[in-house]
Amino acid sequence: MLATCRRLFAILSVLLYNPFVDRILVIGAGAAGLFAALTAARRGRAVLALEKMHRPALKLGITGKGRCNLTNLCDVDEFIANVPGNGRFLRPAVYAFTPQDAVSAFAQLGVETKVERGRRVFPVSDDAPLVARSLISATRAAGARIRMDAPVAEILLVEGRAAGVRLAGGQELSASAVILATGGASYPATGSTGDGYRLARQCGHTVTDIRPSLVPLETQEDWPRQCQGLTLKNVELQAWSGSRSVYRELGEMLCTHFGASGPLVLTASRHLAGVASPRLTLDLKPGLSPERLDARLQRDLVAGGNKQLKNIMGALLPLRLIPVVLDLADVPPELPCHSITQAQRRRLGETLKRLVLHVTKPRPIAEAVATAGGVNTREINPGTMESRLVPGLLFAGEVMDVDGYTGGFNLHIAWATGRLAGMNA
Repeated sequence: MLATCRRLFAILSVLLYNPFVDRILVIGAGAAGLFAALTAARRGRAVLALEKMHRPALKLGITGKGRCNLTNLCDVDEFIANVPGNGRFLRPAVYAFTPQDAVSAFAQLGVETKVERGRRVFPVSDDAPLVARSLISATRAAGARIRMDAPVAEILLVEGRAAGVRLAGGQELSASAVILATGGASYPATGSTGDGYRLARQCGHTVTDIRPSLVPLETQEDWPRQCQGLTLKNVELQAWSGSRSVYRELGEMLCTHFGASGPLVLTASRHLAGVASPRLTLDLKPGLSPERLDARLQRDLVAGGNKQLKNIMGALLPLRLIPVVLDLADVPPELPCHSITQAQRRRLGETLKRLVLHVTKPRPIAEAVATAGGVNTREINPGTMESRLVPGLLFAGEVMDVDGYTGGFNLHIAWATGRLAGMNA
């Protein structure tokens, strides 16, 4: 009891005599944390962002395969539809800061953008580290301080209100508001190790089950391993839960040493979370109907004459995939083109239109692009990002139970919620 009283007295002393009490502390200097700090600083507030790593925005600097998919240029309703993890909770934040607003905001930071397939927005430079540097520079120019190597051990509460933090080294920092923006549990090497969940629980918040979202998939079939490193472009991937199709899209898939990755697979993984008997089917020639593909094969075989089948398939397939497809179709690769039977040709066409991959499991959460699960959104005011349980505590970004598909949705969630938290802190 005596120790508790001494601790309370120490915290109250800090609050009463520290001239910097009227400041905002942001825990985490990633995408959401920096945007929150920038917003609050531009509104004239004293801001200190605390980052446990040796430099800020490490994860932002590697997003989008190093290209940084900033947002997706769709309307708000479509945006929400692309956020399977509590999308409706984000409606006020996205209405207040739309994808179009994000493009304008980054233009003001000196980041020119371009729009690619699927309305994905990238910097013209294709340089994620440049985006990170621009955001860091703008945050500092607005007057916010960023302190590195400063892991937070505890959020301090006084009479139920967030009043500061205690660093891992023991130092206590006071604040009028605290924004928790520590990210999720994916890419731990960048600092996203789930610290925010522990801090939220200390404040009485509920944290839903943490699981990987947008993650590569391991497969039963071995052929992707044979083609490791091969990117299949302009293919159509369909994801299945038993006999029910849950996802279908055109794009790219990457063959890996464990199975499959790439944009199509990452999005498919979110649709397959928790489903029974998950599998993928791959259409290598989505632009050709089965009938047109069969006609194309007939023409190629006639033109091939005495050539071996494997030597004419390069017009249809990447070289490394030819032996895989012929093996799965049960057609000998050395067979002369003029010797191919109708049954063999049809099996070949069917294989080109439907390669099957049985999913055994997702890769570990450390390899996921985003984290599903987090601080329960029912305990957060969607219009302000402030805790419903602890006044003065706000949330931003992936630490909350919100996650979207690939295509710029997750980064925009960071911008929109960070901005809203920074405005209301």
